[in-house]
Amino acid sequence: MRLMIIGSLNGQISTAGKIAIGRGAKVTHTEDIDQAMGALRSGKGADLIMMDVKLNIATLITQLKDERFAIPVVACGIGTDAATAVKAIKAGAKEYIPLPPNAELIAAVLQAVTEENNTMIANDPAMKSVLHLADRIAPSDATVLITGESGTGKEVMSRFIHQKSKRANGPFISLNCAAIPESLLESELFGHEKGSFTGAAARRIGKFEEANGGTLLLDEVSEMHPSLQAKLLRAIQERVIDRVGGTQPVKIDIRLIATSNRDLEAYVKSGNFREDLYFRLNVVNLPLPALRERPADIVPLAQFFANKYSAQNGLPLKKISVTAAAKLISHHWQGNIRELENTMHRAVLMSQEDDIEAASIHLSGQKSAALEKIAQVAETVVGKGAAGDNAAPLIGRTVAAVERELILNTLDHCLGNRTHAANILGISIRTLRNKLKEYGEQEIIHG
Repeated sequence: MRLMIIGSLNGQISTAGKIAIGRGAKVTHTEDIDQAMGALRSGKGADLIMMDVKLNIATLITQLKDERFAIPVVACGIGTDAATAVKAIKAGAKEYIPLPPNAELIAAVLQAVTEENNTMIANDPAMKSVLHLADRIAPSDATVLITGESGTGKEVMSRFIHQKSKRANGPFISLNCAAIPESLLESELFGHEKGSFTGAAARRIGKFEEANGGTLLLDEVSEMHPSLQAKLLRAIQERVIDRVGGTQPVKIDIRLIATSNRDLEAYVKSGNFREDLYFRLNVVNLPLPALRERPADIVPLAQFFANKYSAQNGLPLKKISVTAAAKLISHHWQGNIRELENTMHRAVLMSQEDDIEAASIHLSGQKSAALEKIAQVAETVVGKGAAGDNAAPLIGRTVAAVERELILNTLDHCLGNRTHAANILGISIRTLRNKLKEYGEQEIIHG
């Protein structure tokens, strides 16, 4: 854990730094924003920034964004002035910590940053075998290629390997090759000298140098332009790099992990990826299974995310109900763990029962399934096909209009019993209630 402190606040932030050091963090202290940015450009990376609230937080956030430093910022100030805290959060700070520092609060913030995206859950045999292999190869310096669909947890696995390696006390640096424009990727990787191109106002240390002594993750490496692939190959083979505009090669000492959501062998055959680079990266291959291929992990992961977002939003922790669990397991999870995380975030906010109920879990593709159910129920309620005397022709009408008529006719069929009508329609009481409210508002508007 690398902590950068900006400012002094009469020595109070330094006290917070000493607490952080006691908790195992490596601390860098800078006086102002310019000094902090200079340290970052020179390779003194940080996983978290603690900053004097009196300094211009918005300016720092803007500079970090402009220079592509993805580092969370925590504001620190004397006392618990609510207005100051709100101002800091609005400026872009992730949190506000009152000073003098509370040791437990500092420890909690550090732990939250350290543990973020690092949790490994592997109850399913398909994932257990991958985790066992990761455990075995982690202590080595072997280059690892992690493959799998988007959202399967490739970066989490990368961090797991780093934490289990002999480089665990060194930095873990991640670069998404697909997120950086081609024109900037070379300087991001290898750094640049002052004046080497338009906009290079100062020397900038690249990710390779920043990761010295630790691990460098090249996320979605298959998206790297072929011209850069040759330079990456040299860096891997010779363990030296050249800064853009530099005249002297720079030695590097890193463990390299790469990820891809593509079939890289096919990509090599198509001529989009160098075969020699592929073999250099593919020393150890860890293929991560899709979430639908590891069903025993779905509910434990869902519970983990439910607990995470309950705590984050100040809500009581809830267990996942049996019906909600069944709904989660039956879903296809095209978006994998990322989709599950977003689903449980919504479920935590929407749940109104003692346990997380099935109705609070909204899944992609659910609307089409509901429409299929409506079509089935329509045969019973408004007559098969369009042959019945009371069946209105469906062609030329909107889905919303057909849905409205079906719901109202079903409610009439059940003599106003909403529970019975909801069961027939295959929707929740809450959904039925919301629909009826919507129809009532439409009557007021158009009436």
